[in-house]
Amino acid sequence: MNVSFDSDPTPGARLVETGCVSLIGMAGAGKSTLGRLLAEKLGWAHLDTDRLIESYYGLPLQALLDGMGLADFLKAEETLVSMLGVRRAVISTGGSVIYGPAAMERLKLLGPVVHLSISLETFLGRVGDAGNRGLAIAPGLTREDLYRERQPLYEAAADHTLSTDTTDRMANVEALYAWLTQEPDA
Repeated sequence: MNVSFDSDPTPGARLVETGCVSLIGMAGAGKSTLGRLLAEKLGWAHLDTDRLIESYYGLPLQALLDGMGLADFLKAEETLVSMLGVRRAVISTGGSVIYGPAAMERLKLLGPVVHLSISLETFLGRVGDAGNRGLAIAPGLTREDLYRERQPLYEAAADHTLSTDTTDRMANVEALYAWLTQEPDA
């Protein structure tokens, strides 16, 4: 069975037919949007872990956070993501997945992990007051605090970082695809 690429990846490329690509980053970085577009380009499935959690529990993320509390929500997210058994999928994660060591270990085993990076200003502009977004933030932390807390975690976990401050989705997908299909030492 061949993967349907626009052009076949070069030998030794980061992208393998039986693997996955995981997208991590702040809310508003474009993980779900770019994940769907990249999956379409690759002819792969797209899995959004926020939607998976909602489906598993039968509730929206915000209701889960409100009902479970932050600590239990993060544990539930870590458990579900750490059990993923998928192939040929682009995985768009919730921004808080970075707090779950077992989840991050699983994502790394499945394939490359890409940090979709945005500036603090872009994050605040895209997320606004976060409303009913299901933003996993500890009581007393501001959105700025959350941003600063997570950045070093994303950077440490990522195999590659792509800035998505620009709203040119297709350019971002093409840049990500180019990185995935080039030689690892390139």
